[in-house]
Amino acid sequence: MTGEDEGGRIVFAETERNLQSVEKTSLLSVGVDIGSSTTHLVFSRLKMELKDGRYITTERQVIYDSDIFLTPYSDDFTIDAKKLGKYISGQYRSAQLRPEDIDTGALILTGLAVRRHNSRAIGELFAVETGKFVSVSAGDKMEAAMAAYGSGAIVNSREVGVVVMNIDIGGGTTKFSICDRGQISGLTAIDIGARIISFDSDNIVTRIEESGKHFADKAKIDLSIGKKISNQACHKISENMTDSLMEIIKCQKPTKDTEKLLRLPSIKYDKNIDAITFSGGVSEFIYGYETKIFGDLGPYLACSIRERIEIDDYKIMPPVENIRATVVGASQYTIQLSGTTIMVSDDNLLPLRNIPVIKPEFSLDSEVISSSKISKQVGDAFKRLDLSNTDQPLAICFDWFGSASYHRINNFLLGIKEGLSGQILWEKPIILVCEKDIGRVFGFHATEEMKLENKILSIDGIILEEFDYIDIGNVIPATGAVPIVIKSLLFPTNSIRI
Repeated sequence: MTGEDEGGRIVFAETERNLQSVEKTSLLSVGVDIGSSTTHLVFSRLKMELKDGRYITTERQVIYDSDIFLTPYSDDFTIDAKKLGKYISGQYRSAQLRPEDIDTGALILTGLAVRRHNSRAIGELFAVETGKFVSVSAGDKMEAAMAAYGSGAIVNSREVGVVVMNIDIGGGTTKFSICDRGQISGLTAIDIGARIISFDSDNIVTRIEESGKHFADKAKIDLSIGKKISNQACHKISENMTDSLMEIIKCQKPTKDTEKLLRLPSIKYDKNIDAITFSGGVSEFIYGYETKIFGDLGPYLACSIRERIEIDDYKIMPPVENIRATVVGASQYTIQLSGTTIMVSDDNLLPLRNIPVIKPEFSLDSEVISSSKISKQVGDAFKRLDLSNTDQPLAICFDWFGSASYHRINNFLLGIKEGLSGQILWEKPIILVCEKDIGRVFGFHATEEMKLENKILSIDGIILEEFDYIDIGNVIPATGAVPIVIKSLLFPTNSIRI
């Protein structure tokens, strides 16, 4: 792989020379979040240093926060791509940057925006035009997890040693994540948000989502497009919405009314919640950062939630980031060189680009490995990142513990095979990434012993995390290794004491 069209100034061409000669570098990164209610951008400069053969981010400086823009629609089900493009071009100009100045970026479609008719086309447009973006249509689980990381709830729970519930309230959906000492212990999502009912400056209703109609009917308010909605009606509808939200916050069994609005199973958690953080657009009103009216239920919902949270004596923790929680980190480029004990079953398989990474929580401590447990852990990772129905190739990253005996490797790979049954059926390549230098062992076992017909790429010596995407270059003849460009979403690392 060569040249500028591969996206970014850290490239595969002459990789050995690049790795050895450039000890410090910087990248310009942009994060774009297109949500059901708002769209915004964050431009960052990433300073990177070469340490132990890997580029790591030593500093991230936000150089421009865009204006918050109401996501435009040409009708109820179609995002207005022309208006959206005009806004984004304007933000580049305000940042005094051009698209060609950007080295890397992340485009994230969230909330109801994912469900609009042309959401995929908009995501693909960015990817094609820039060649540098990780493009993610964030499903409910992934968006909830990303909001928990982006708001700082994860790092706060880990550093302070407490249980934090992050509540991300957007235009069309609300996502909940319970963060227990650095780990997500439960999450869910519900069709409640600021813009399930929208109106103009004269309070004339312009759009009603299905959940908006549900809450209007529940409040016995006759509502339709073109009718005027009163402030009293907005308060009453928001109170009903808050009733449902409080059921989830208290980890109660949801009522039938609430249950039918859930987009994921309800949270089952029996420990105390030490603190709550809010993110998403409505959080701006909850924390008092925003007072402007956007023609929706945001201020009313925020007021109702704040009152109920304080009545129930929950501690509110300020987030590291609020409305920009899913996108503030944008993305970074890291480059690593794989180990030389790798296995590529087909030379035509490489190069590969924008491969999502999953990192199952494998239990490899025992001498006996259960293939059924391995399969379940792969499945859990798929569900966690909303990849269950994907037909695209992906990389399974793991660290191997214990002996590399025939039976342990065989059972491990049987579990991988079962967990990847969809990928195998779709004849997608199987990509294994082991941190220890035994990648070739897994590759040969899959092809020679198990006779898997899928193309196999088994590489080692690489450290990856969930939310990473990787580009894999051609084998370097002199070393037998492959260069890996890792595009990671960056999240806050500083905590807030409570």
